Amino acid sequence: MRTAPLTVQARREALDALRASANRGNELDVLVIGGGVTGAGIALDAVSRGLSTAVVEGQDWASGTSSRSSKLVHGGLRYLQMLDFTLVREALTERDLLITRLAPHLVKPVSFLYPLENRVWERAYVGAGVALYDTLATVSGTRRAMPLHRHLTRKGMERLFPDLRHDAAIGAVRYWDASVDDARLVETLVRTAVSYGAHAASRTQVVDLQTTSGGAVTGAELVDLESGEHIDVRARAVINATGVWTEQTEALAGTDGGLRVLASKGIHIVVPRSRIAGETGLILQTEKSVLFIIPWSRYWVIGTTDTPWEQELTHPVATSADIEYVIDHANSVLSRPISREDVIGSWAGLRPLLQPEVKAGTSSAKVSREHTVASPTPGLTVIAGGKLTTYRVMAKDAVDFAIGSRATSLPSITHDLPLVGAEGLTVFQRQSRAIGAKYGWDRPRMDHLLHRYGSLLGELIDLVDADPTLAAPLQHAPAYIGAEVVYAASHEGALHLDDVLMHRTRLNYEQADRGVGALEEIADLVAPVLGWDERTRSKEIEAYRARAEAEDAAGLEPDDAAAEQVRLRAVDLAPLQPLAKRESV
Repeated sequence: MRTAPLTVQARREALDALRASANRGNELDVLVIGGGVTGAGIALDAVSRGLSTAVVEGQDWASGTSSRSSKLVHGGLRYLQMLDFTLVREALTERDLLITRLAPHLVKPVSFLYPLENRVWERAYVGAGVALYDTLATVSGTRRAMPLHRHLTRKGMERLFPDLRHDAAIGAVRYWDASVDDARLVETLVRTAVSYGAHAASRTQVVDLQTTSGGAVTGAELVDLESGEHIDVRARAVINATGVWTEQTEALAGTDGGLRVLASKGIHIVVPRSRIAGETGLILQTEKSVLFIIPWSRYWVIGTTDTPWEQELTHPVATSADIEYVIDHANSVLSRPISREDVIGSWAGLRPLLQPEVKAGTSSAKVSREHTVASPTPGLTVIAGGKLTTYRVMAKDAVDFAIGSRATSLPSITHDLPLVGAEGLTVFQRQSRAIGAKYGWDRPRMDHLLHRYGSLLGELIDLVDADPTLAAPLQHAPAYIGAEVVYAASHEGALHLDDVLMHRTRLNYEQADRGVGALEEIADLVAPVLGWDERTRSKEIEAYRARAEAEDAAGLEPDDAAAEQVRLRAVDLAPLQPLAKRESV
């Protein structure tokens, strides 16, 4: 398979293909709106069926919900309480596909302790539930991807998690799920789709939908936010996968039909790994949500919350109250309480909560507890709801509906389509010691690189061979080497410093300074690749500094309204344009 890089030139060529689609006979089969995990999955599903496909995103890839999740690939253990065995089995099937076949470099097993407070009934109740979870996973695949659960005594629990309060539980059940860098999963999906022939353009916003006199959608009007150019696109099917922006995008068709989606905010905090003694994760039930304490690389991720969000959708932020809520609930089971001073980073994301009612005049293709596919008007398919783990099923359902009867002769094949970086992973894993010795990378560094790039590590090595200085860690962000920053711009579609620090790396929330200390050296590495002059370089640095300061200041505010006001002081370099609702047909 030819692996296509997401370069500036590739973006230009994608925009050329979008322009060409306006000519009769050049229409796209599928135009996907939205570059989160669902939209990226739809683009891969469509192009792999042999359909001419384009996917556009108004911001950077994964910049919305899909880079702000709990970063877990899980079967939905809580759905067993609702007796929704079909949904759990579906999610477990997808989890195991990702970890064994589709993206084994990106998705890794992680174990959790479920602390028990009652010695008899709770151990039996929870144990039976987790045993069923394991059983559903066993029957969903040809081989087990995860170890079976285990019951632990208090001593066994304390050995695995010394900082769990001794009086917090009488024991625990240890079970397994998986974790993923969500933004990297999305970027990898986009690259895979492009490698099979899809056209992909980030920072390209849909500002209108083209319709016939009868209201059928035939294409879209786009704006290249980097240049301001308007582009008309024609497509036989348009798929709206915009998450919390679903209703705004539907409204561009001038129809009152479609899906209803509300935004709910969930926040996470980041604490250094050394601050909490534990070898496994924790899952706790709270009065409002589920709290996870998740081991991740050099730190812990702790979250989440579940509160209505009524502000603008582009820049959700964690408030002081949000952060204190998570800290307080974590401290209810930690023997060494953490404080605000221990928090080195945080993020806030918006869940697109699908409302049960489908608007009048809508043709609904499939409704599940997790996601719904619908058509508010001919030519427009809308999908909303769902979760990261089941993105592939959502993509299949959306494309099946969009192409109608053609789905029978062009079935989805993504269940057997590894993402770029997966093929050849085992070879690089076996060669890792020799590669590390040659380039001065120790075992943790090699684990880091293989987890992020898989067999695409060979492309990073090419960069290092051309410029050996890129093998060295960044001076002010030593978790990353210089080649990773160059690669973000040369192969992974980063157009701005924001893209590098927010989505290609995790510097925005894994360093207390949000990566500001490394800005100069990162800009020096990115500028030649993206063709920046000194003025553009300075502008990029100033914009990211302003963002970091605004996010830090917002985290000190007591509520969403006040935090939003502070966050919006920082101006985006390529801001989204406001969308106006058309009159209904």
